[in-house]
Amino acid sequence: MRRIVHVGLVLLVVGMASAGAQQTAEAPKPWTNAAVPVEKRVEMVLEQMTLDEKIALVHGEGVAHRKNASPAMQAAQLLGNGGVGLAVTPPRLGLPVIDMSDAAYGVRSSAENGRYSTALPSNVGSAASWDPTAACAYGTLIGKELRAQGFDMTLGGGTNLTREPRNGRTFEYMGEDPLLAGTMVGNRIKCEGEQHVISDIKHYAMNDQENGRTQVDVHVGERAMRESDLLAFQIGVKVGDPKAVMCSYNGVNGDYACENKYLLTDVLKKEWGFKGFVVSDWGGTHSTEKASAAGLDMEQPGDGFFGEKLKAAVQAKRVSMAELDEHVKRILWAEFASGVVDNLPHKSLVDPQAGYDVARRAEEQSIVLLKNRKELLPLAAGKLKSVAVIGGRADYGMISGGGSAQVDAPGDPDAGKWQHKVWFPTSPLLALEAKAPEAKVTFSSGENVAAAVAAAKSAEVAVVFAWQWESEGSDLESLSLPEGQDKLIAAVVAANPRTVVVLETGTAVTMPWLDQAGAVVEAWYGGSKGGDAVANVLFGDVNPSGKLPMTFPVSEADLPHPDLKKPTRGAKPGLSFSVDYSEGAKVGYKWYEAEKKPVLFPFGYGLSYTSFKYSGLRVSADGSSVSFTLKNEGKRKGAEIAEVYAAIPEAAGEPWKRLVGWEKVELAAGESRELTVSTEGLAMSVWDEGAKRFVMTPGAYKVMVGGSSAELGLVGGFTK
Repeated sequence: MRRIVHVGLVLLVVGMASAGAQQTAEAPKPWTNAAVPVEKRVEMVLEQMTLDEKIALVHGEGVAHRKNASPAMQAAQLLGNGGVGLAVTPPRLGLPVIDMSDAAYGVRSSAENGRYSTALPSNVGSAASWDPTAACAYGTLIGKELRAQGFDMTLGGGTNLTREPRNGRTFEYMGEDPLLAGTMVGNRIKCEGEQHVISDIKHYAMNDQENGRTQVDVHVGERAMRESDLLAFQIGVKVGDPKAVMCSYNGVNGDYACENKYLLTDVLKKEWGFKGFVVSDWGGTHSTEKASAAGLDMEQPGDGFFGEKLKAAVQAKRVSMAELDEHVKRILWAEFASGVVDNLPHKSLVDPQAGYDVARRAEEQSIVLLKNRKELLPLAAGKLKSVAVIGGRADYGMISGGGSAQVDAPGDPDAGKWQHKVWFPTSPLLALEAKAPEAKVTFSSGENVAAAVAAAKSAEVAVVFAWQWESEGSDLESLSLPEGQDKLIAAVVAANPRTVVVLETGTAVTMPWLDQAGAVVEAWYGGSKGGDAVANVLFGDVNPSGKLPMTFPVSEADLPHPDLKKPTRGAKPGLSFSVDYSEGAKVGYKWYEAEKKPVLFPFGYGLSYTSFKYSGLRVSADGSSVSFTLKNEGKRKGAEIAEVYAAIPEAAGEPWKRLVGWEKVELAAGESRELTVSTEGLAMSVWDEGAKRFVMTPGAYKVMVGGSSAELGLVGGFTK
């Protein structure tokens, strides 16, 4: 989402505000009675609205930059809170404006209000927890902090599948599997909305690269789309009940997503029964009549298509009043159904400690232990004599993802700048020193490789922090670590085989030094308390339980599209180039399995400081549930994510397995427990293009259970 200032209908807004101020002594407004059904309240408000007021509501006022604003804009800002987006409900009718904040992994624009907000771990990190309860806590915190800062709508909820791991927004999304992504984002959205904010899911749909995002036309088959990216959204909408859907910048099969009738009306509104409103990504509206007819309800930030042009189209009857009213009703419904009208946000103090606690716990569950040779981890605090901490600005903090998701960082006045790398002040070095107060802990920045090698040689254990920065607006050139970090790590692990590599990334990375490293930990973007969380895992106060929500490939050559397409220099505005997703529904692990390509680390993979044994698989006759026994055979308490996969009959023509269920369970050392996991029928089905529905193919289904997509020791089945 781009941060754009648009004045547009500000004078109208100010006039409406003045009119409202003059009518404060009016009779009670029946639609403000919470006992009246939502649909009735919507109809009552709609009856009172003028054409200009309706146009104002569907025509956003993007209030992003407050400095040097015109007098009219400054007056309009009094209605809002300085968020990136503003939609004006008629003040004379006693309804609040819809004040939006980017809130992917925390509330953005808080610094402009002189307020603090918590940075949670990246969304892909949240997905690595595989824990719907943790996703709920994530959403609850964001919802509370939105309200405390005066906002009543979030623009988070990223769901797009990781078709392209070099996508600059991979850190904002939930991995490569539709069931995992949809379930995790759905639980986040549901709990966010319970705080009486308008919840959002995005970027609908197929927004899988940043390069040329406003010019790329995605070509993908209906069946492939329904079984992959759209399935993630379908599950997310069902679980999370969002009140808004943000359509994406790109084209899909010839039409921009924000004027794509198939996506917005046929699938989202009619088939899925979505009752809320569709809002464009910032600058993602490209027409008036076509977009309106396709199902776009609100233009942000107000680029001129849903303002005077839409009003003129309605007056000329090129757009019917009924069509405009449908847009307005959906927006009003979202305001009432979310509870925003009955529970107005009031600015209050955010509780930083509560935010820190949620962020730390979320990061602890997100961390994935990828390698642990000779049980190098956990480190023994009382026995450790010396530690060399190297690289990654670990003396100061941990890096975060950029773009519109960027949360304002304490102590960094430039944190809000576009394409600016931001480290949150959560120092791993200080956290490690606190864990081992008797050990000699030294720090080397890594800028001087020789100095880093010397530090590693002189220490009992070396811990290298490496980063890979991602941001909206551009894709990664490769999956390699930038700025010579691979060479640094290779030199350090050669000098000291007892080296732990901690990765702060938003996506998969290649690891040419992997064989020589003693241990590897994926920490993602750790958030406000990432340093403490990493230290807790490295020293064993927390047993790692995260598992990969995406495959880590050996190299870019193994990707479905080794060469990432870019727009031609000087291309005219519009859909100027295309990407053909010929891999179809084979996203992530399904691609590598079907193409028989080895991987660095498979989907669903993650180690623990204990070990688990699976036994006694039983599959229900219809495949709707599986039961098995899980035992912690180690000496430590630990949590295991038990994963269930299915391979569908050959007649379906899809020779790859798919995740159909999972359960995360914590077991004491030596404890056994019988688990029953319900499977997701949609994940075992195929899309019938003729019947326009999901169907299960008749035949034999193979069911597999285990600790990752590549380690499935229990095998059973059922026949449909």
